[in-house]
Amino acid sequence: MTAPLDLLDLDPSLTEEERQIRDVVRQLIDDRVRPHVADWYEEGRVPARELAREFGKLGLLGMHLTGYGCAGASAVAYGLACQELEAGDSGVRSLVSVQGSLAMYAIWRYGSEEQKQRWLPSMATGEAIGCFGLTEPDHGSDPASMTTRARRDGDDWVLTGGKMWITNAPIADVGVIWARTEAGVRGFAVPMDTPGVTAREIRRKMSLRASVTGEVVLDEVRLPADAQLPEAVGLKAPLSCLTEARYGIIWGAVGAARDCLETALAYATTRTQFGRPLAGFQLTQAKLADMAVELVKGQLLALHLGRLADGGRLRPEQVSVGKLNNVREALAIARQCRTILGANGVSGEYPVMRHANNLESVLTYEGTSEIHQLVVGQRLTGVSAFT
Repeated sequence: MTAPLDLLDLDPSLTEEERQIRDVVRQLIDDRVRPHVADWYEEGRVPARELAREFGKLGLLGMHLTGYGCAGASAVAYGLACQELEAGDSGVRSLVSVQGSLAMYAIWRYGSEEQKQRWLPSMATGEAIGCFGLTEPDHGSDPASMTTRARRDGDDWVLTGGKMWITNAPIADVGVIWARTEAGVRGFAVPMDTPGVTAREIRRKMSLRASVTGEVVLDEVRLPADAQLPEAVGLKAPLSCLTEARYGIIWGAVGAARDCLETALAYATTRTQFGRPLAGFQLTQAKLADMAVELVKGQLLALHLGRLADGGRLRPEQVSVGKLNNVREALAIARQCRTILGANGVSGEYPVMRHANNLESVLTYEGTSEIHQLVVGQRLTGVSAFT
């Protein structure tokens, strides 16, 4: 029997392997995350290293990469995994996305063979944690204006500056740090225990509380010449990493929305008011119908983009379309589901407000909605509004 929220029977369009991967990740989230995530969120902590090792055992870290202990899974399979991870919590999916699509991908795509051999196998198992340092305290959407500098001193590099809102930073073993040099933007694989590197955890977050976020300070950090990622030349390198991560968000946001809608649907069919279930009222059914339509549209979009990616035909502006639409609609679904639950919608006993709060961050990171609107606008008009 088709699941109620699969209005368009999308499940048969997945391969057997894709369904198996999705179901295994869903079971892991049910067993390992759902029983604890409300407490993690409330307390502002998460056993990130422990989770990373468990995810590594299933091949979820860098799962779309090949070699070096990575699973080499399809883009669709990776997307389905992100959907299930974020149905648990956006912070949990962020742990996997930053590890695989940002830190690991940067080393895999732009690093030397020595850097790949040093870092990728242990990152794939979750024994080593990575972070990605691009955003700065005064430069978020405009990374071209970064002030972090790398200068040559003999054969060494010396890095000075700071990065902000860096997922995994306080627990990371390696940071992929982007800095401006005399020859333009370059990337560096920086062991986080290098003298001069300080990572401070950011507290008092009202969103993504089940995620470790930090500020990285680089105070005259001396690195050998081989710390530079040799193929990372110019700003296009870090932006390509962001495209990888944004693809996972397209699927992940759908997972958060689906979890909200499943919760609201179950609540509406069991909660009685005025002598009948909430689901029996026309206004409630209208809300549920509209949300289900937007959910399945988001799933269709994610699947289409995944098939394009597996065919080697996915373009950055298409990723912007997916991120813009799916996060925006997921947040609208979460807010609407909250109204169906009434006062219970703000309780941590239900996941809806937690997802809504998390999605406020997802709306902003990896490119705000406004940035993605401008990317799409440039594609439509041929005119850049960034400069």
